[in-house]
Amino acid sequence: MVASMSTVTVDSEDAGNLATFWAAVLDWEVGPGATAEFAAIGGARRPRDSPSLMFVRVPEAKAGRNRWHLDLSVEDLEGEVERLVGLGARLLHRKSEDGATWVTLGDPEGNEFCVAAPHELTSEIE
Repeated sequence: MVASMSTVTVDSEDAGNLATFWAAVLDWEVGPGATAEFAAIGGARRPRDSPSLMFVRVPEAKAGRNRWHLDLSVEDLEGEVERLVGLGARLLHRKSEDGATWVTLGDPEGNEFCVAAPHELTSEIE
């Protein structure tokens, strides 16, 4: 048997607040009973092959750069970056390399994530 990914868990300062941000980013739903201690997002709009996201409050603040992050693929890169900044993301940098163009953003708690236009590497993996 091969393992399958069901949930990605994110440490947070305020689980409910971060879940609300990410639910808006992905157009998913915040699960019932979300609090500052624990929250999850998913729901009917989550694609069946995507893991849900769970947020858990931890006592320590984020320190340094993420060891890994989420990459989001969008058709309208500049429009999506503008939307995400409007939701509370912070623009960190823009980059183009090897035919790929992406923007690195920080969520409200400083977790980095990238938003990219579709590119060859993405289609090779899928």
